[in-house]
Amino acid sequence: MPDSSWLDWPFYEDRHRALKRELDAWAAAHATLLDAHDPDLDAQCRALARALGDAGWCRYAVPQAYGGALERLDVRSIAILRETLAYHSGLADFVLAMQGLGSGAITLFGTEAQKQRWLPEVATGRAIAAFALSEAAAGSDVAALATTARREGDGYCLDGEKTWISNGGLASFYTVFARTGEAPGAKGLSAFVVPADAAGLSVVERIPVIAPHPLARLRFDGVRVPADAMLGRPGQGFAVAMATLDVFRTTVGAAALGFARRAHDEALRRARSRRLFGAPLADLQLAQAALAESAVAIDASALLVARAGWAKDRGQPRVTREAAMAKLHATDEAQGVIDRSLQLHGGLGVVSGEVVETLYREIRALRIYEGASDVQKVIIARQELERQPS
Repeated sequence: MPDSSWLDWPFYEDRHRALKRELDAWAAAHATLLDAHDPDLDAQCRALARALGDAGWCRYAVPQAYGGALERLDVRSIAILRETLAYHSGLADFVLAMQGLGSGAITLFGTEAQKQRWLPEVATGRAIAAFALSEAAAGSDVAALATTARREGDGYCLDGEKTWISNGGLASFYTVFARTGEAPGAKGLSAFVVPADAAGLSVVERIPVIAPHPLARLRFDGVRVPADAMLGRPGQGFAVAMATLDVFRTTVGAAALGFARRAHDEALRRARSRRLFGAPLADLQLAQAALAESAVAIDASALLVARAGWAKDRGQPRVTREAAMAKLHATDEAQGVIDRSLQLHGGLGVVSGEVVETLYREIRALRIYEGASDVQKVIIARQELERQPS
């Protein structure tokens, strides 16, 4: 079992400790589902969404008024869910994460009708959510979005392409960001809820990646949506996207922690069981140094994730700096923890399907999505410069 002593830190409450125990027990009871490698990736994701919904875990992605578990989104709870699921299954973590990210803008900016339409089904896993922000020439640079939403009569007409869209081709609806032109750059974007079956919306490419997850390139060819499909106000799209990421970016760090803890536990088992030069690998000082470096990296990341979640949950309006630090440190350091674990496994570490080999492929994307590590550095530096005026 993974280390849970961090739950005794003052950032967490009894309800968080109980949540961790309950999810660990559920994961152990559903090991066959979590360990499955179905060649039909979409079917596996649907099965995971339904199972997570039936068990009540997806309810933490939406507020209580719409079928959720808590009165409002609780970042620490979502972080605990993601860390725990990532420890057991990267794909299960992905499914839960997208339920939150894909519907988060509706929770934060949606009308009552939008919330009633989509959030209860997200909470049960019956509706699968997606967040359609990235484009071929606009990933980290959100202000460069080229997809347009042109006002036509009593609605909008969307044209353009999105790529790297998680749950593309699988989702029930997409939170789509498009240029409405109220102002240049980021101030001229708006957000919309677009049902997956909207006429003119097509999946033009499924994108295979090193750790299998459903990703796709989408095309919007004259997709018409009513005016009430907009989230927030015209021109507020950038703020909608950033506020959503402000909530969920911390949980990316938590998922990285789950991967890192699993890799570290695998390394500890390997160090104890593998004999080298007539003694356990754990007796070698170089092996001990690798294990110590990983332990320090994990605890430091855990502290940053806990701080960011605690700050957001206690009512701090923006945690842009804290969330960026948590994501940057946890994802980059998890890469190092997993690499050291793989090295301690020797040749076994690169055998396809071994736990550490799977983790090695899983972690890499976390250093890119929801803001690449380099972007997080820019965000942190800008926040520091604003904090210390000249």
